[in-house]
Amino acid sequence: MTASAQIAIYPLRQDRLTPAIEAVQQALRDNGLRAEPGPMSTYVIGEDQAIFAALQEAFARASGLGHVVMTVTVSNACPIPD
Repeated sequence: MTASAQIAIYPLRQDRLTPAIEAVQQALRDNGLRAEPGPMSTYVIGEDQAIFAALQEAFARASGLGHVVMTVTVSNACPIPD
């Protein structure tokens, strides 16, 4: 099933925010998803199984850099651009 997800990662008690954010985006790309960064979150579209696998890896990579909070909204009803 095709789905979309909006992912936000919040590094806690870290000197730099960028490494955790980039780790999440790279994990999404490494799982075949096109990560579209926005000002507050990253958006992806793909097969639901690929999204959930990528999210697990993304969280592992980001949390490997320190404490993080990840919020995710997944939908199979949002409009999907052509």
